[in-house]
Amino acid sequence: MIIAHRGSSATSPENTLAAFRRAVECGSDGIEFDVQLAADGVPVVIHDFTLDRTAGRPESVSELGSEELSRIDVGSWFNRENPEVADPEFEKQTVPTLCETLDLLSAFDGRIYVELKSGGPDILPLCTAAAEIINASSLKTQIIVKSFRLAAIPAIRLLCPGVTTAALFEPGIDNILRQSEHILAIAAELGANELSLHRSLATIELVAEARGTGFPVLVWTVDEPDWIRRAVDSEIYALIVNDPRKMMEARRDLSSVPQPRTPE
Repeated sequence: MIIAHRGSSATSPENTLAAFRRAVECGSDGIEFDVQLAADGVPVVIHDFTLDRTAGRPESVSELGSEELSRIDVGSWFNRENPEVADPEFEKQTVPTLCETLDLLSAFDGRIYVELKSGGPDILPLCTAAAEIINASSLKTQIIVKSFRLAAIPAIRLLCPGVTTAALFEPGIDNILRQSEHILAIAAELGANELSLHRSLATIELVAEARGTGFPVLVWTVDEPDWIRRAVDSEIYALIVNDPRKMMEARRDLSSVPQPRTPE
């Protein structure tokens, strides 16, 4: 499956409604985005903890309320840095709430990966706020909650009974945790349903062991078409990509190539 990373972030400003619309329009199998709390406790969709990169402002997301964030331009930077795909629509993009994002995706039938992010020591307030919205959403059965803050996984399992979760591992984890048995043991202990791995961790051995123990594996973030063949050969469940249209074309091209016949 091809999952659009922060929406179609190669062709539109990340984590905006425009990026999610484009991901849907190009036929993505799923959409991934980041969620953190605004100052008023409302879950909002944005990756960085500050507004510096996408809005050119020094404030932290946690210092501003969701209404103020809804008036801040987080799309114009994309036009400046990517003039070849610039669009006047992007200049109108602001920080959406989790509610607004799920409302936009109400007719989407793909998978929705919600990554919970917290800069503070306690992720429970974010889990609680996000769970309330997810429980009320008609999309609940399509949502997969993931987080680098692994304590979020059991919290979400408690707050959102029946929701799918994914344990998220990055390349900076300690060497001992890079051993596949430790990663799988942690994911199992947390009660996660899926394994989300940085591409550098997705070894043939780990993917095979994960598959053998019932963990579907997602790999992030890749935009090289060679990953399509690798995913098929390794039975990787999904790839999280910045350019879903390009990667879906690569998948179609691969499926159209005649495969060698198995000798009888």
